Amino acid sequence: MNEALKNVDPEVYEAIAAEARRQHEGLELIASENFVSEAVLEATGSVMTNKYAEGYPGRRYYGGCTNMDSAEDLARDRLKELFGCEHANAQPHSGTTANIAVYMTVCEPGDTVMGMDLSHGGHLSHGHPLNFSGITYNIVPYGVDKETEQINYDDMLRIAKECQPRLIMVGASAYPRTIDFEQIAKIAAEVDAVVCADIAHIAGLVAAGLHPSPVPHCDFVSSTTHKTLRGPRGGIIMCKEKWAETLDKIVFPGNQGGPLMHIIAAKAVAFKEALGEDFRAYQRQVVANAKALASAIAERGYRIVSGGTDNHLLLVDVLSNRGISGKGAEARLEGADITVNKNTIPFDTKKPWVCSGIRLGSPACTTRGMREAEFELIGNLICDVLDVDKSERETAQAKAKKKVHELCNKFPLYTNRF
Repeated sequence: MNEALKNVDPEVYEAIAAEARRQHEGLELIASENFVSEAVLEATGSVMTNKYAEGYPGRRYYGGCTNMDSAEDLARDRLKELFGCEHANAQPHSGTTANIAVYMTVCEPGDTVMGMDLSHGGHLSHGHPLNFSGITYNIVPYGVDKETEQINYDDMLRIAKECQPRLIMVGASAYPRTIDFEQIAKIAAEVDAVVCADIAHIAGLVAAGLHPSPVPHCDFVSSTTHKTLRGPRGGIIMCKEKWAETLDKIVFPGNQGGPLMHIIAAKAVAFKEALGEDFRAYQRQVVANAKALASAIAERGYRIVSGGTDNHLLLVDVLSNRGISGKGAEARLEGADITVNKNTIPFDTKKPWVCSGIRLGSPACTTRGMREAEFELIGNLICDVLDVDKSERETAQAKAKKKVHELCNKFPLYTNRF
């Protein structure tokens, strides 16, 4: 495979080959990552990358776009079928650019926007002061209850009445519980606000009917196409028909030029896969595996934030349990070829680059075919590495790494590549 690349640029070839080996040999537990199918990989690396297609199907600024139109129409039609939305735009380059388009469709600079606090599980593009959202708009954050570590909808209503937002951004990057989109839409109606649900993390679960859909309740729904949706890296936006024309103009020519047609083609493939029963079975296993992982780690004495998980991810408070920072836990586990990410937990006392927790997700290893028994083993391997003191750390990492490699070899990934 990839002989042309190897001959032209052996350095880049080796970087890609090394990454392929890393993905095959290690346990990928970052909640925002997944493994696409061979079909999606092929579309991503296709000749569609050669073509400019500014505009939309039937209304391009370049000639020769007939095949581009076919691919984008497939992506949009399948997206509408998958989520039951009125309008879909498959062109955003990422989840953040999708959110930019929503902001620009609804708000003027300086308008008030409510977004979930990043340290409580939100996302940078929901109002962090260093992000375009926090720079451009007046952000009023909401968060989780200190006792339950879940969204307090009564408090959310109180904040909305006080600040009278133009837009309420909902969704999260590190929230392990079900989000009540219907309740949030009622809150928005009380203050005459527009609602955008960013379902980047849970899109696959929503598509499979395992999480309530925001589509009937929210004006806009944005998402990435990777993560649980298991497509290429990119973004999408769905909206009510009344917003369609304005939104499309904001995406192009408002904040993007030529769409990435190889990615849009790969999105279409992923959406077709997501419409199948195998995908729904996969999502059911994603949730079951996340619960098994949470239970195994909790049984070893670790506190799971909010007491568990309803979706594909969980947060583990490593600081209060073992006196380890999230940064330290991430590094220790990487030494055993277990990839996680440090993460803030609600009301964290540590700085964001240090953190008190780690975030774990089940989608990638579930794609490899692992089930509850394997995730229980993974949970115990994580604890085996984190439970020991410094003098025993290398030995524990070596033992865990051996078991990790044995487990991964039972569930091979992309074995025909490199």
